[in-house]
Amino acid sequence: MLAAMSTPSSSSPATPPAARTGGDACPGALRLHAADDGALARVRVPGGVLTVRQAGALAEAARRLGDGVLHLTSRGNVQLRGLAGGDACGTELAARLDAAGLLPSYAHERVRNIVASPLSGLDERGVRDVRPWLTGLDALLCGSATAAALSGRFLFALDDGRGDVASLGPDVTVRAAEDGRHALISPGTPAARLRVPYEDAPLAALTAAETFVEAARAQGGRVWRVAELRLDPDALTRTVAERLPDAEVVSGTAAAPLAEGPAPGRHPRALSAHAPFGRLSSAQWRELTAVAADAGSGELRLTPWRGAVVPVPGVSDAHAEELLARLAATGLITDPASPWPGVSACVGRPGCAKSLADVRADAERALGQGAYALPVHWSGCERRCGHPPGDRTDVVAAGDGTYRVSVVSDGTATPVSTFPIP
Repeated sequence: MLAAMSTPSSSSPATPPAARTGGDACPGALRLHAADDGALARVRVPGGVLTVRQAGALAEAARRLGDGVLHLTSRGNVQLRGLAGGDACGTELAARLDAAGLLPSYAHERVRNIVASPLSGLDERGVRDVRPWLTGLDALLCGSATAAALSGRFLFALDDGRGDVASLGPDVTVRAAEDGRHALISPGTPAARLRVPYEDAPLAALTAAETFVEAARAQGGRVWRVAELRLDPDALTRTVAERLPDAEVVSGTAAAPLAEGPAPGRHPRALSAHAPFGRLSSAQWRELTAVAADAGSGELRLTPWRGAVVPVPGVSDAHAEELLARLAATGLITDPASPWPGVSACVGRPGCAKSLADVRADAERALGQGAYALPVHWSGCERRCGHPPGDRTDVVAAGDGTYRVSVVSDGTATPVSTFPIP
């Protein structure tokens, strides 16, 4: 089966993905990354869902071991920066996260990359609540020896039908079907998709990931994303279908993704706040956690758009407005008209040695001047770390002391201007 699946087709790219020469160095909670501002830990938070207790544990770890700031990633995970590094720091961090239930499996901590529709079950736009999928997939993932071989870059998306997280370039997309009784599974972005009963979606997603691991090994290893497989685009889907007795291969054009997250402000049963550049001070995080506790839900949901959603079921309008005002008072963005959600940047100087500029300071100045069409991503070097998917304005620091501005449309970048780095 895998031999047939690993045969390149005539539709494969003319130039196969370059073979990787090193191992997957993606940081985790147990594998720290050395940065200019100290060691960095990336804590996976499946679906971005944290209990108030877990949020408090992360804040305490950041305060005691790092710079005290919580940094949100484009996958709804949390980074701790400014860590001392070394065995003692790593051991204490692991113990703190483990005690809070944030490390259910040491072998799988870097592969628990799952994004989920943040407003699922909290408004009327989704077809079904994906929370059962989230808990089910995470448990199956942590119980699979094969899945432990996934790279730290492999991404699952659980979309409740609105198309938000389906836009994030996942390796395996699970999307609620319009009938509300089925899920559509897409490994990568093939034309063919699988339709499975709603309750079978977590197992189908895991099966797709395990099948990817086998195909990657057949290709010689060091393949981290589905798009890097040298396969017929639909071969992975067909192989997964053979392993799932109730799966049906369906064709046709998939519904277009929205490519947008929750707007800041009030939602029917939730509050949404955006953190500029994904950076939350200890005071902001503390108030966000307190608001989640006072709202009665006891949880908050971090989003891949560097924000947070606080469920407020049963809360009166007056109380919800009071809670939202508390978040705004800390400097978090709660105005739906704010341009801030359309601005992103890598960490830049002084946190990254490769960065050629303090991109965040420059991005904030440019935002005040309304300089560029949104969304816009600022990068300190050509790696463009953390850039959003889809169309955007790219502002990249170059070695000649200038920023180079280009417009990215349908995957093609068109240069438009340059200007000096301040």
